[in-house]
Amino acid sequence: MITEHTPATPVAIAAHVADSLRAAIAARGQASLAVSGGKSPIPLFEALREQDLDWAKVSVVLVDERVVPRDHADSNTALVARHLLQGRAAAARFLLFFRELAPTFNAEVLDALVRDADERIATLPWPLDVAVLGMGEDAHTASLFPGVPGYARAIATDQRLAWVVPDTAPHARISFTLSALLAARELVLSIAGESKLAVYRRAAEKADASLPISLVLNQSSTPVSVWIA
Repeated sequence: MITEHTPATPVAIAAHVADSLRAAIAARGQASLAVSGGKSPIPLFEALREQDLDWAKVSVVLVDERVVPRDHADSNTALVARHLLQGRAAAARFLLFFRELAPTFNAEVLDALVRDADERIATLPWPLDVAVLGMGEDAHTASLFPGVPGYARAIATDQRLAWVVPDTAPHARISFTLSALLAARELVLSIAGESKLAVYRRAAEKADASLPISLVLNQSSTPVSVWIA
C-alpha cells in the first residue's frame, strides 16, 4: 500500500494533502487532518496554509504532543498555530489535546491526560482523512519511540490515544496509537536525508517492533504516500 513520490517538495506535498482534503469535503462535507510537530514540517505547513481549500470544513489535530504548556518553546500546539493556522487556514478548527498541566507527571497523571485528550477530540471527524507523519533516525513515528515506557501499549491498544515517555527525547508525550493511525484513510510520510532514507528502506522490508515506522509501512489496510526529498 506504499506509493513513493520523488523528488518531494513542501509545495508538492501540500498540494497532495489539499487534494485529499478536498475529496473528503466533497464526499462527506468535512475533513480531518492530523499533523506532526517539530521543525521539519514547518515548510509544509507554510505551503499548505496557502492552498485554496474550504478550511472552515477542516478539523486539525496533532498526531502527537509533548506534555508542556502551550507557551513552552517545545509546544507543537503553538508551532501549528504559528505556522499552519494562518491566512486562509485560520478558519480551520483546531482540537487541542490539553490546556492545563500538572507540575509533575507519573503514570496516573498521564492516564488522566489521555482521557481528557480523548474527550477533547470526541467531535473529530473519524477516521482521520489524512495523517501527516515524520520519522526519526531511530525509526520512531508520531511519538511511538521503540522500547520506552508506554510504547508496547501504544502499538497494541485499540484506543485512539496513549502516553509515551521517550528516553532519547525530552518530555512525556500524548500520541495517536498505531491502531488509530492505521484507521486513517491515508497516511503521508515525508523522508529527507540519506540517513533517514536508509532507515526507511530497512523498515520497509518487514514489520519489526524495534522499528516503529515498519509497522506503518508493512500493512495492507491503509494507503501510505511516501515523499522522498
